[in-house]
Amino acid sequence: MSSPVHLVRQGAIALITVDHPPVNALGQAVRAALLEAFQAVEADDGVQAVVLICNGNTFIAGADIKEFGQPPRAPLLPEVVEAIEAGRKPSVAAIHGSALGGGLEVAMACHYRIARCDARLGLPEVKLGLLPGAGGTQRLPRLVGVARALRMIVGGTPIAAAEAEACGLLDELFEGESQAAGLAFALRLLAERRGPRRTGERNEKLLASDCAELFAAKRREVEETQPNPFSPLRAIAAIEAATLLPLAEGLRRERALFEECLQSPQREALVAAFFAERQARRQNAAC
Repeated sequence: MSSPVHLVRQGAIALITVDHPPVNALGQAVRAALLEAFQAVEADDGVQAVVLICNGNTFIAGADIKEFGQPPRAPLLPEVVEAIEAGRKPSVAAIHGSALGGGLEVAMACHYRIARCDARLGLPEVKLGLLPGAGGTQRLPRLVGVARALRMIVGGTPIAAAEAEACGLLDELFEGESQAAGLAFALRLLAERRGPRRTGERNEKLLASDCAELFAAKRREVEETQPNPFSPLRAIAAIEAATLLPLAEGLRRERALFEECLQSPQREALVAAFFAERQARRQNAAC
């Protein structure tokens, strides 16, 4: 069986390609191969920068939902994400299609992010009774600010690439193929001598607003508008941890809240509904 992740050298740039149709979901084989590829890049003295792209119609569109409720299999996504962010060579995620859930968490671990103009980015885990469990609640507010992170994570609705660039989630938009755009961006990084820029080390946007009032208002909103806001309230608590705790502690808090959601009956019901709706769509398409 061929690997779902390919690594090639383009001069001083390593090109890592996820090729796992139909949506490049982050199942165990993809996680393991991604981690192996980034570790190989770290060990290669000839590589000066890294570009991450995906084959097919989309970037990484999220976790492999079939693994939900199953025993965890290493490496877990947080381990992969943390290894990417810790890299000593600047990394670029070149996004097309959708970067959702774990896919966006992987992109935020890369040091720079560019996206095709028609791309969409989001953390929709609450729609399945979960919250981002691989650093999404800790890294997104560092990039876009607390208020927007609350809207994106608690609401779960993806945003367009233009909005993502305007709020700081993306560094640049492009037209055309992600490989060409990613390689060109990486070459500019090297020419400008720009090194790693780790999202987890960026704290300026965490200090730019009255966070206490933002959290109180969002809690009131979800309690008044949702009948059983189990995961939204825990998502709020995880984002709040980003403003109160160092990154490592915030990540541990996020993971504990994620595990609470994972074991909740609400999550089981929403995932079952997701599978039922998908099966109904397939049956209708076959008619």
